[in-house]
Amino acid sequence: MTGQDPYLIRDFVPDFDALAAEFAKRSHALSMRAEMRTDIPYGSRPRETLDVILPDRAKGDLPMHVFIHGGYWRSGEKANYRFVAAPVLAAGGVAAFIEYDLMPGQRLSGLVDQARRAVCWLQAHAADFGASPERITVSGHSAGAHLASYLAATGPQELSSPSLPALRGLLLVSGIYDLSDIPNSFLRDEAEMTAAEAAAWSPLSSQQRPGVQRIIAYGGDETAPFHDQARRLHAVLKSNGEDAEQLSAPGLNHMSVVLDLADPNGILGRRLTDLIVSS
Repeated sequence: MTGQDPYLIRDFVPDFDALAAEFAKRSHALSMRAEMRTDIPYGSRPRETLDVILPDRAKGDLPMHVFIHGGYWRSGEKANYRFVAAPVLAAGGVAAFIEYDLMPGQRLSGLVDQARRAVCWLQAHAADFGASPERITVSGHSAGAHLASYLAATGPQELSSPSLPALRGLLLVSGIYDLSDIPNSFLRDEAEMTAAEAAAWSPLSSQQRPGVQRIIAYGGDETAPFHDQARRLHAVLKSNGEDAEQLSAPGLNHMSVVLDLADPNGILGRRLTDLIVSS
């Protein structure tokens, strides 16, 4: 890749560190006032854990919304994204946040498998938290949107049908759906993604599971790959007759788009609320 790397978000978001600190600050504040179950294991590895945040007066058959954080597959902690629970709780839903291993210590196939197993675990145990296993929706940001997409898709090189959760809808925010540029991006030494992995796990080349509502969102101020790949994935889904919506949020960059998602009155926050309520 030549010239300025469009995946190096710090170069395009001058207040990157301040926004990341705001994520953590708001998540801590929500953690102090919410009823939570933290670090619940869904597997045996140290990072195979999840958090569940409960609404006031939780009763049975509530909707459950799961969020998968980003970090370009090589960083990120679920605890710093708990503030995304705000619109979920306001809509009377149960919020869940999953953790997964990081590259380069784990390979991309392992991260996809962990996301799938975590949400399947939540579906099997939804009733334990007052939620309905038939009312699960998922959102993800950046690399989290990439992983979330595989909750309703099969990779082009998967030899057998994976165990996938039954979902009512996906809200994919600022995702990467064509990984071909990643091995030669600034992430070359940080994630060590190979060209073979990029080919095996690009959602644009995957078989999309039918019958799942998908909202493909991005910030209007994001770099070109995030716009282009969202449009391409939307076009693929629509050509297959799937329920797919493309949503651009004007004036938002790759970081501020998460703040908007966490705002019940934000463009994405309102769309998230609609998705939860209709599930």
